[in-house]
Amino acid sequence: MSFKTVQPPPANSSSAMPRHIAIIMDGNGRWAQARGLPRAMGHRAGADAVKRVVSAAADMGIFYLTLFGFSSENWKRPVEEVNELMRLLRIYLRSETAELHRSNVRLKVIGDRSQLEPDIVQLIENAERLTLDNSGIVVTIALNYGGRNEILQAVSAFARLCKEKDIDPGFETAEEFFPLLLMTQGMPDPDILMRTSGEQRISNFLLWQCAYAEMYFTPTLWPDFSRGDLEEAIKDYARRERRFGSLHSV
Repeated sequence: MSFKTVQPPPANSSSAMPRHIAIIMDGNGRWAQARGLPRAMGHRAGADAVKRVVSAAADMGIFYLTLFGFSSENWKRPVEEVNELMRLLRIYLRSETAELHRSNVRLKVIGDRSQLEPDIVQLIENAERLTLDNSGIVVTIALNYGGRNEILQAVSAFARLCKEKDIDPGFETAEEFFPLLLMTQGMPDPDILMRTSGEQRISNFLLWQCAYAEMYFTPTLWPDFSRGDLEEAIKDYARRERRFGSLHSV
């Protein structure tokens, strides 16, 4: 996995190549069921798809790739399935961090870490620290993440900021500071929000950030998602006219 480092186009750019792609990785269970396999096998195949898509996105010149790995609602799944997902997360962080670093990838994790096991948190922190200064694609994995919770936390932080700094909590102040209090601070909003498996909902993912994202839904199950599928999504994006609320494309 190697690629050249270039500067991303500015926000609201009319570039046919998206800067930031966010993906809801869906369909692992159905992939396994269709093959008569346990759901755990679907999640293992999904982990392989993550490696494949990160490599393809980096090679294609995408600057930011954000993957919905585990939602705050996923704890409701059977204990055995949750344990398998956590096991695969450990394996991924242990086996892929060094390779991501060699490939100039920066890895970030967003979400509430308080419910994660201490060894997983340590693996996350080690990976983020090791890849912090890398200048290539930024791969963000959302773990124990919920969009509504992120917004509520940012609102609470904004209220504390205004009180501590004696700042007027007006609209202009909120517009300036609020994005800096989100977990995705420093990143441009997604240009495309994709979901695999044919489902057409955003499932509490990046609610604030995806206000103007182009939605792309594909019937392909996540374990089958390939470079060709990613290329097709980008081609579809390039055909769209982005207006960001105005009458003309931007």
